[in-house]
Amino acid sequence: MFGTIVNAAAVIAGSLVGILFKGSIPKKYNTTVMHAMGLAVILIGLTSALKTVNILLLIFSLAIGSIIGEALKIEDRLETIGKWIEKRVSNKLGAISEGFVTASLVYCVGSMAIVGSLESGLTGNHQTLFAKSILDGITSIVFASSLGIGVMFSAVSVFLYQGSITIASSSIKDLLTPEVVTEMSGVGGLLIAAIGINMIFTKRINVGNMLPAIFIPLLYYVIRITFKI
Repeated sequence: MFGTIVNAAAVIAGSLVGILFKGSIPKKYNTTVMHAMGLAVILIGLTSALKTVNILLLIFSLAIGSIIGEALKIEDRLETIGKWIEKRVSNKLGAISEGFVTASLVYCVGSMAIVGSLESGLTGNHQTLFAKSILDGITSIVFASSLGIGVMFSAVSVFLYQGSITIASSSIKDLLTPEVVTEMSGVGGLLIAAIGINMIFTKRINVGNMLPAIFIPLLYYVIRITFKI
């Protein structure tokens, strides 16, 4: 869990720095920087997505995962949590929901979150999560300066999501072959690219409702092994 704790702390620290600069940066600069970050996020996502070797599995994962996510209303629940936090924090701090949802998705969807948490749980190697902490800390400065304090609260999402994977990793380690992790990362990469698109354009893609798609490749390989397909 140490790597996850460091990651969450980096998000909080970066957010605090970003909040300090929030009032001093003109809106047009914030907008341009957010668009630039959106392009970077798209590139990061596509780099991971292009590593997939099973395009059909990726397509089916997105379709099935999206149906599950829509049924569970994941994005609505994330926004509800953001608004719940917003009601309990001074209005002087501004809107919280958008920053919380956007940052939570960016920090939790990526392959580094999955692979790093697995490494942390299976081998005690925290290097991937340490590298992710640096990236997330820098990104949170930019996010918080544009989206406000909601970004800081995404540290809770990072802690719960990555911590859960780390704890669960020991019980499913035999299923997490390099092939499975590659396909999970591929789906996650495509969702990261979608987040980047949301950061640039006003018409939003409900990425939160697609989150279950990341775990469909794991389910697929479990079924293959069980029924020897």
